[in-house]
Amino acid sequence: MTHQPFMHDLSGVFAAPVQAWSEADGQIRGTEAQGIYCSDERVISAVLLTVEGVEPRWVSTQTHGADTVGYLSFIRTDPSVADPLVSLRRTRSADGAGVSESIEIVSALSSPATFAVEIRMTADNTPLEKIKQGQYATDLPQVRTDGWQWRDAHTHLQLAFTGSPTLHADKAEVTATWLVTVPAGGSTEVSWRLEAHDSAAPMIAPRTRELAVPEQSGPAEEAPQDHGSADIARLLHHAVSDLNGLRMADRESPDDTFLAAGAPWFFTMFGRDSLIAARMLLPIDTTLAAGTLRALAKRQGVQADTATAEQPGKILHEVRRVTNTVTLDGKVSLPPVYYGTIDATPLWIMLLHEAWQAGMPEDEVRDLMPHLERALGWLREHADSDGDGFLEYLDTTGHGLANQGWKDSGDSIRAHDGNLAEGSIALCEVQGYAYAAALAGADLLEAFSGADATAEAAEWRGYAAAMSDRFRASFWCEDDLGRYPAIALDAAKNPVDGVASNMGHLLGTGILNAEETEIVVRRLMDPSMYSGYGIRTISTSNAAYWPTRYHAGSVWTHDSAMILGGLLAERYFEEARKLAGGLLRAAHGFNWRLPELFAGHAAADTWPPVPYPASCRPQAWAAASAVPVAQALGYLEPAALRGGLTVIGLEAAPV
Repeated sequence: MTHQPFMHDLSGVFAAPVQAWSEADGQIRGTEAQGIYCSDERVISAVLLTVEGVEPRWVSTQTHGADTVGYLSFIRTDPSVADPLVSLRRTRSADGAGVSESIEIVSALSSPATFAVEIRMTADNTPLEKIKQGQYATDLPQVRTDGWQWRDAHTHLQLAFTGSPTLHADKAEVTATWLVTVPAGGSTEVSWRLEAHDSAAPMIAPRTRELAVPEQSGPAEEAPQDHGSADIARLLHHAVSDLNGLRMADRESPDDTFLAAGAPWFFTMFGRDSLIAARMLLPIDTTLAAGTLRALAKRQGVQADTATAEQPGKILHEVRRVTNTVTLDGKVSLPPVYYGTIDATPLWIMLLHEAWQAGMPEDEVRDLMPHLERALGWLREHADSDGDGFLEYLDTTGHGLANQGWKDSGDSIRAHDGNLAEGSIALCEVQGYAYAAALAGADLLEAFSGADATAEAAEWRGYAAAMSDRFRASFWCEDDLGRYPAIALDAAKNPVDGVASNMGHLLGTGILNAEETEIVVRRLMDPSMYSGYGIRTISTSNAAYWPTRYHAGSVWTHDSAMILGGLLAERYFEEARKLAGGLLRAAHGFNWRLPELFAGHAAADTWPPVPYPASCRPQAWAAASAVPVAQALGYLEPAALRGGLTVIGLEAAPV
């Protein structure tokens, strides 16, 4: 039996579509997920450094940003001298075309010293989805010292070295050996670079400008005393660096930048993830939202196809290389372009409206109006497959995603007794998204289509009102703590009565009245849901609760951050500050890089927070969560306090 690799203790550099993962000391040993990747394939499994045939003694790792990490080691020389007087620093960096590494040896010795420095690389051609399943290629490429193809005529690696090393190639290994002399009290540096090209990959490095780090714009004195501005600034700097490492473009629209979902497993376009991350970033940037909207619009569904779950007007779920089929758990097999998502389309509509409000140029919004009309058409004609007035999903292929909301694992939708719900499934938060999307669509139609759209806009406002009434009649449950919205309706249209974080996504959509909003806020902030670091995916009272269960007990950063945004929108500022403070404490425990998810243990019992070992770091919507955290803690002026979104001026700042 094979297992998904753990990632929590690895070090990485990222610049989509390239990433490299190593142990904390910088050595890439080829075990589990370690290696250098281009697009959806591992091209190098091992990069081992030795000096005089011995691995240097590692002492420190310095993360300079998502794209650059330094690894400091010492070379032991004279045994009679206790002080480590010769250091070796390898600095690894990634860009959209490859990975580079400099190796600098610095000596405090009183005389010159000569060392044999060796780098040994092992070629690979294992698809990422195989590595995620714990499977590895055995038919490895035959290498040359200058480069080689790793898969087909579209894929090529190029090697370059400085310092004139001796090079040797043998089967799947390339070895570079330098004989370097370090002057007394001086230094010597050599380097290597691996360029990776995949001309058939659907996603490429972006052409547009990077995000910049936002300056403080709110009154710092309003932030709680135990959350200093320096900590919030540190979180934002790391987040923006990570987001820049995740920036990608579609080969079909190379000027439209979006965020890849996360490294290593989701280094590609994901409709839901890219949209949610772009929404969170609107207070500091609208250009990424515009690029995301356009990139997804270009791949908007045009036909009904059961195999891919495509439907006219639908926004897709994910895109992979055309030769790759994503296989999960040996049961789920997704085609390279897959539309199995129930929420990406209303989220696309919501983002278009919010980006317009935030300052997206009106001509760019107008250009997307035909896509808006198609998305609204999907909402009207395809989202409600059984005509009950709710958006639901059901995989009919037998190999697609069983769950098609953000909790998309097969065991995520549970009743309070822990039992799994049977589909079709109507998720509570998706009805909130549909409500908000209908009102957003009405506003956009009136603003950009004029008098001709008045009747249609009125219909969409009627749709929203009817949705709210149906939701109120069908979704509410009650337990010992009172009433609350169910996580979903099942195939029999009965409420799935698990207490789950999904209800928090209803905040700010408008589907809840004031009394219902109060109920949801109180339930989310109850100790059974709020861990002290974030909101758990399900309540600790659920029979299936386990703190490291993927969607049934863990804390997801973006989930808590979306709830945080809803709290701000509903003007629950005290609760928002409390939740933001918990996320900031969690960020501190993860060296200021918030992960995709982490364990649901109570903060009172654990420090630092316990990682979920296979979590992506960085993850787009987790990194973007730094913005609502900063808003809630007074570092960035919360949009909710001003009744709308305003773009905050940016200046470039080092990370």
